[in-house]
Amino acid sequence: MKKKLISVLLVAAMTLCMAACTNQADVATDDAAEEEAADDAAEEDASGEEAAGEAAAGSDIRVAVVYSGNLGDKSYNDSCNEGAMKAQEDFGVEIKSLEGTTAEEWEANFLACCEEGYDLIICSSSNFEEYMKEHCANYPDVKFAVIDTTVEGDNIQSISFAQNQGSFLAGAAAAMFTEMTDIEGVNEEAIIGWVGGMDIPVLHDFYVGYEQGAKYINPDITVLQSFAGTWNDPLKGKELTLAQYDQGADIVMNVASGTGPGILEAAKDAGKYAIGVDLNQDADQPGHVLTSMVKRVDTACYLTIQSVVEGTFQGGTTSYLTIADGGVSLTDFAVMKEALGDQFPTEIEEKVAELEEMIISGEIVVDNYEGFGANQ
Repeated sequence: MKKKLISVLLVAAMTLCMAACTNQADVATDDAAEEEAADDAAEEDASGEEAAGEAAAGSDIRVAVVYSGNLGDKSYNDSCNEGAMKAQEDFGVEIKSLEGTTAEEWEANFLACCEEGYDLIICSSSNFEEYMKEHCANYPDVKFAVIDTTVEGDNIQSISFAQNQGSFLAGAAAAMFTEMTDIEGVNEEAIIGWVGGMDIPVLHDFYVGYEQGAKYINPDITVLQSFAGTWNDPLKGKELTLAQYDQGADIVMNVASGTGPGILEAAKDAGKYAIGVDLNQDADQPGHVLTSMVKRVDTACYLTIQSVVEGTFQGGTTSYLTIADGGVSLTDFAVMKEALGDQFPTEIEEKVAELEEMIISGEIVVDNYEGFGANQ
């Protein structure tokens, strides 16, 4: 009996010991898991602190964007502003926008930003070129960027576009559309139009491509050209466009920023057609805007701010954004497709896609206005 009792006690003791060991192992495992979770949490906190630090660093950066015109143009200036606002949201930078409609205002706004010590000053257009050449060297600690032209300087970054390539496609589309006489408002004359804002080199680069694209389709086509002399007069844009319709055009390209809404309005009022610019303007006058030549000014503005935030800004450099780079393109004709239904000429869309590939491959080389292009 004693032996049996001892055996029973030994078995019980072993069982308790094994249970205790198992519990200790479980505890050790739980402790290890807790330690691992704590480590992960610490890493996440560190990562979060690092991200917060980066955001804080970004929020210390002050950016000024000076415009040669007003916001609300639904075109060039609004595109630039979209890029700035996205950068503000993504990086926490401070953005100040200064608008102006005269040369005196442009220079005054530019110099005010220089004196106020902004980290980056973005000149939204070539209208600021002469002021930058005169003053940027006097502010070596300020970073400058200019869109739509090239200005040399160790603290200046220039971003330009192959607007001639995008306009080539627009001209080709216009030339094909003006032959679609079964569409209401399209006459039998091979005449198209083009209305620009100010008479400056970059707009001539637009026109060179537009005319070349139109004549690629029809060498005998007539292309009318007018300049409003301003970025901010929709009534003048409308007047010039209606005059071109009276001369036989049934589709006119808008390249006029804040003057442009008048061009599009003229298309609607006259029962004719237009081509938008810079932003997607197809729905501004639905059924009267064939397509828009989009110019990614927003991307240029955003990437410039990002380069300052990330410390990769390089002065003395020039970027040239082509069709292949996604810098310029035509919209997808979706609004006009909906408006015309079965009448929409799908051959235009197909031909534009073909021409785009030919430009990218180099089979078609689009001319530049003197002084423009990748080597401007």
